[in-house]
Amino acid sequence: MPFFDLPLDKLEEYRPDVVEPADFDDFWATTLDEHPWRAEGMTLVDVDAGLRDVRVQDMTFPGYDGAPIAAWVISPTTPGPHPAVVHYVGYGGGRGMPEEHLVWAGAGFVQVVMDTRGQGAGWGTGGATADTGHAGGPAAPGFMTRGIEEPRDYYYRRLYVDAHHAVEAAAALEQVDPTRVAATGGSQGGALAIAAASLNPRVAALMADVPFLCHFERAVGLTGREPYEEIVRFLAVHRDKEEQVFTTLSYFDNVNLGKRATAPALFSTALMDAVCPPSTVFAMKNHYGGPSEIEVYRFNGHEGGATYHLRKQLAWLKERTAESS
Repeated sequence: MPFFDLPLDKLEEYRPDVVEPADFDDFWATTLDEHPWRAEGMTLVDVDAGLRDVRVQDMTFPGYDGAPIAAWVISPTTPGPHPAVVHYVGYGGGRGMPEEHLVWAGAGFVQVVMDTRGQGAGWGTGGATADTGHAGGPAAPGFMTRGIEEPRDYYYRRLYVDAHHAVEAAAALEQVDPTRVAATGGSQGGALAIAAASLNPRVAALMADVPFLCHFERAVGLTGREPYEEIVRFLAVHRDKEEQVFTTLSYFDNVNLGKRATAPALFSTALMDAVCPPSTVFAMKNHYGGPSEIEVYRFNGHEGGATYHLRKQLAWLKERTAESS
């Protein structure tokens, strides 16, 4: 894949005007008022995963509309309370198996891996959460145009509320220090982490790797890759829906959400990433409301920095949780 986007010096100063609805804040305040966090719906079951020095729990917490959302909780067995990392997964994936999520617990953090409602059949080892009341059990992509003609019906409204509530669920765990809850993820997971940091002030640190769902107006049509291409296909058929589609997407654009976040953030992008183009990531980063830094991987695609970047995240987050990590 060649370099296809703006050169790096232009990316670093790229701060485009992005359409923001006049009722953006009211929309999200109303959404959270209508679908508030309720701890009463949480359940935790210990799981024998055959592992030493970590505790594995199968958690269910109430998400949007109280629907049950599955998550893994992987904790160190050393005395707490510990800082926590809420981990959101990429497009089409699910929470998988707990054995796949051991790094953060090994570094002294409680890791909460949120399943993604309705997804979990596109790659990996699966999900366990239906899009209750809307589309049934785990399914293969796509999800980008579900309910896209109306912001209140859009799929990502449900998912962003789930992301907000996952932070509350993590903070409610007895082994977690609720003042030190971080949000992280890559691609769609990075987008959900940004949304969580925007909608939930409890998020104390944000790590979004090659994040998705940023600057839709540029992304749609710039890259011919999925998942943005799902929107292109929709508009190629529904030629009269363009204005409404982009109005809906503006409520979920992480450029607009990121402006509201204040947690310190570590972002990443890759200059050959045709899935989440670097200009869309820089558009979000350069509008972000809190202190932020970004790692740039020049010769990588959507894999970004992979384990090299995970090492940077570990060091970065340990500095911000030095009190007891």
